[in-house]
Amino acid sequence: MKLDQLNFHHLFYFWRVAKLGHLTRAAEELHTSQSAVSAQIRQLEERIGENLFVREGRRLVLTDTGHLVQAYADNIFGLGQEMLGRLQGRSAGITRLRVGSVATLSRNYQENWIRPLLADPTVVLTLESGLLEGLLARLVQHQLDVVLANESVPADPGRPLHCRFLGSQAISVVGPASRWGAQSLRIPEDLDGVDIALPGPRHALRAQFDTLCASAGVSPKLRAEVDDMAMLRLIARDSGWLTVLPEVVVQDELQAGILVAVGHSTALQERFYAITTPHRHRIELLEQLLVGTPQT
Repeated sequence: MKLDQLNFHHLFYFWRVAKLGHLTRAAEELHTSQSAVSAQIRQLEERIGENLFVREGRRLVLTDTGHLVQAYADNIFGLGQEMLGRLQGRSAGITRLRVGSVATLSRNYQENWIRPLLADPTVVLTLESGLLEGLLARLVQHQLDVVLANESVPADPGRPLHCRFLGSQAISVVGPASRWGAQSLRIPEDLDGVDIALPGPRHALRAQFDTLCASAGVSPKLRAEVDDMAMLRLIARDSGWLTVLPEVVVQDELQAGILVAVGHSTALQERFYAITTPHRHRIELLEQLLVGTPQT
């Protein structure tokens, strides 16, 4: 078969069934009937000369040829989605950069990372936050250009991603200056029974802190656990409790003397990563941010 004999409409229908693993769901997504989807795939199989699926009970399972065709279809339609995403974000003299960040990431860190772009009148920024898996799904679909996260992404051949380490920073225990200004604490030894606010269980830092306290036999008095860093910042400022967080979250309050850092531990580190797709269209502004000096 020659390239001009390949029907990309048939290939697209096959690709959606292969990705969703279900004929009915693919038909619903494509707003057509199951019989129409089946007919398109049969025609593709006839052109190729091999079966792409075999039926095991009620399931459609890819053949070896089906896996091969799917791998190429991933590249073909992935690049097509990327092209449309870039075209939709481009207008005369304007560059649109679409940045996702996990909900547990400090907004101050995100602002510091994009700060070089804030004074550029030719840049339009789209900033989203959410759970990591949802953001990665949008990244793979080329609806985002980069995802900022505080945890790395495991290697997955089915979802190739580039994970670039941006830097790390020490975690501090902070409190209101009016109450804690004259104190310096050993972390975690001096936290036993102390009122404390912590990042929520989904935050990468939380497991580090819990492990550190458990190994020292220390049990702080948990008063709040908060996923959102902006809310944790408000609690640190207004509650009177100690709070465990990256200093970048409360950088303004520390500089103003409203809060003070009463202790640190080298065992507590937050790491930052920029996640992109391997076929990402080169965006010069993003490249400049990625190759910049890691923030610590």
